[in-house]
This record gives sequence, structure tokens and C-alpha cells, in this order.
Amino acid sequence: MPAPLAERLRPQTLDDMAGQPHLLGPGRALRGIIQSGELPNLIFYGPSGVGKTTLARIIARQTDRYFTSLNGTTAGTADIKQAIAQSASLMAPNGVLLYLDEIQYFNKKQQQTLLECIESGAVTLIASTTENPYFYVYNAILSRSTVFEFKSLTPEDALPAVERAFAFLRDEKNENVAIEDGVVAHIARACGGDVRKAINAAELCWLSAPIGEPRKISLALAKELTQRSAMRYDKEGDEHYDIISAFQKSMRGSDPDAALHYLARLLEAGDMPSAMRRLMVCACEDVGLAWPQIIPIVKAAVDAAQMVGLPEAQLPLADAVVLVATAPKSNSAAEGIWAAMADIQAGKSGPVPRQLQNKHYDGSDNSKPGQNYLYAHSYPNHWVAQQYLPDALAGAQYYKFGDNKAEQAARAYWERIKG
Repeated sequence: MPAPLAERLRPQTLDDMAGQPHLLGPGRALRGIIQSGELPNLIFYGPSGVGKTTLARIIARQTDRYFTSLNGTTAGTADIKQAIAQSASLMAPNGVLLYLDEIQYFNKKQQQTLLECIESGAVTLIASTTENPYFYVYNAILSRSTVFEFKSLTPEDALPAVERAFAFLRDEKNENVAIEDGVVAHIARACGGDVRKAINAAELCWLSAPIGEPRKISLALAKELTQRSAMRYDKEGDEHYDIISAFQKSMRGSDPDAALHYLARLLEAGDMPSAMRRLMVCACEDVGLAWPQIIPIVKAAVDAAQMVGLPEAQLPLADAVVLVATAPKSNSAAEGIWAAMADIQAGKSGPVPRQLQNKHYDGSDNSKPGQNYLYAHSYPNHWVAQQYLPDALAGAQYYKFGDNKAEQAARAYWERIKG
């Protein structure tokens, strides 16, 4: 059984690599390191299908190192030791390059075993991960490695790979094929920055095309075979947090178009709960007191979405997202509670003032008998000067009126009342 097309087409040189110009372009650091032949331990961080494994193989070839690989999802400590032991008996001009894919799945003990191997100089390590290495990789390994971040490919980056895939299949199978205009561009665009997915889609189109002279690959067929393939989303991975972060920041930044885009990505991935949660948070945190009535409105939209479910839920959620994005903004209450929480966490507190305590009797040791609480409603305008904060925080100010119409009206009112 032949290897997958993406494997048969794997680039053999740096110039054959698709994308990553920030790493492999002329004068870039990683390209210079590879060309120098002096290879440090490296960590490749980025989404799948962007060339991390391919580049590791090219590096081994160009630096005359024996290439051996493990995968963090299946390998254990014994596999590491066995790979090193086998490699030690091999004659390689510049030693051994151990490529460890998905290093984030190694626990601390396994990573410590790996550390012993790279510290002894037995191997040069290239580890790859789709998760942020600063969260998942043992600090001692990080300190001995250089991290390079790989980016998703643009459609322009993927276009040559798709063209090469069709040309390869034409030569390999010795068949004529008629490719409708727009097919190559659609596959490059729909692969979601994953060149492996783009090449596999090209192969699927070839295999699915009606046999004839020539085979005809239509745009309709390409669209059918690439449905939803442009989506990059992992509810446990960085992409999840990036999208929900962009969703809230777009609403905060008053960009309804971007906010709707990220809402669509969340809903397409079936992650309606994250969309609803961030929507409620944004209504409270970012619109806040500039238009406090928006909070029950957004809550009603969220309730409606839960009631009807997808796909109809996109309608009340879209209404709420546009409303939040175009509403006036104030984070004055959020700033206030964050400042108050910071004081509490720093130990700035103290006893509740006597006049606010929930008791109406005095011990014999109380030098100032009586609660002395002033009931605000008994005074003009329902307000009277009185200390409410503990003595240790007397005079602290957490809330500052925002510069929006609603809060400035409240400010004017209380300045008039409080004199």
C-alpha cells in the first residue's frame, strides 16, 4: 500500500518548503542556524500540517545527522532509552538528531529522561508541539533549547503545494485530468493553513473524479470534499483560547464585523457555550455602566439561544453580539472590583466599622456604647456622611465615574447631593 500523497510529496530541501518565510527566508535566524551546520536543541511550536516534521527531516539531511523519531502520544521512557541506545551504535558524521513529536504529552519524569540524553550530548533534540511550550515543556528543557513558532499557511503559501500534488498524480498515474478553474485556489483556501490537508484534499478530488478521458475535477466536487476543512479548532488547545479572546476583544473594540466573524467560528465548531459565556462577560465588563440595561437584554438572548439550539441559536446570539459591539463602553465597575480584590488579596482589610455591624448590644468593655448607625433614608436626599470602609482603608477609592453619558449623569447627581 503506497504511503499517503503528503508523505510522497514531502519537500527535500529548504527551498521546497511551503510558507514560514519568517523562519526560513533569506537572512532569517533559523535558516542561518541550519546552514551553519552547528545545530542547537530546538522546539518547533505551531499548528499541525505547517512543516515541523518536514523541516526536522531536512535539517537532519543537511547537517549529516542520523534521524530518529518518537511521538509523545505513544512513546515512554523506555522508548527514549532504546532509541538512544540504538542510535549510539550508528555511524553518523555529526551524531544523532532525535525528533520528538507532540512533546506536550510527555510527563515531567519522561521529559527529565529526555533532558539527561541531551545534556550528555548523545543526541540533538528537535521537539515539536501544537501547544504553547512555555506551558507544557519542562523548564530545564526550555532553557537548553531555542523555540521557533510556525505559522498557519496562507492560501498563497498552499497554492504551489496543491498544484504540485495534481502534477505528481498526473505523472504517477499517467492519466490526463481536466481541472476546472477555481479548484486549486479553493483547496488552497479551504485547507485552513494546513498543507497536509490541502494535499490530501487534492488526492481525494482525483480519486473521486469520474473515470474518463480526461478525468474531470469540478469545483463542485472540490467544495463537497473540503466542507468545514478550513476550521482550525481544538476546545482544549491554544486555538480555542485565541478565538474566544479575539471574540471578546472585537466586541470590546466596537467592531461588529470582526465580532460576528469570531462568533461564526465558535458556532461552526459547535462551541456555543464559550460564545455565550464571553458575550455575558463582555456585556458586564466592557459595556457595563455605560448602558447597564444591556445585561438583562443579553441574558435574554442567551436564554433564547439555549431554548432553540443551533442552528437557530445563531440569530439571538448575533443580535446580542452586534448590540454589545455597537454599545457605548465603560469598564469603570470592572476596574473598581479589580482594585478592591487586589487590596483584599494584599491583606488590606480590617474590622467592619462598629456602626455597620449586625449587633445592637454592647459589652461592658465598650467605651462607646450604642451602634451609632445613621439610617440614610432618614436624611434629606436619602444620604448622610458616614464611614463605611474599615479604618485601615478609610478614604480608599475603587470606583471612578466613566466618561459616558449615564455615569456622568450619576456623577453630577451625587456631587449635588454630597456637596
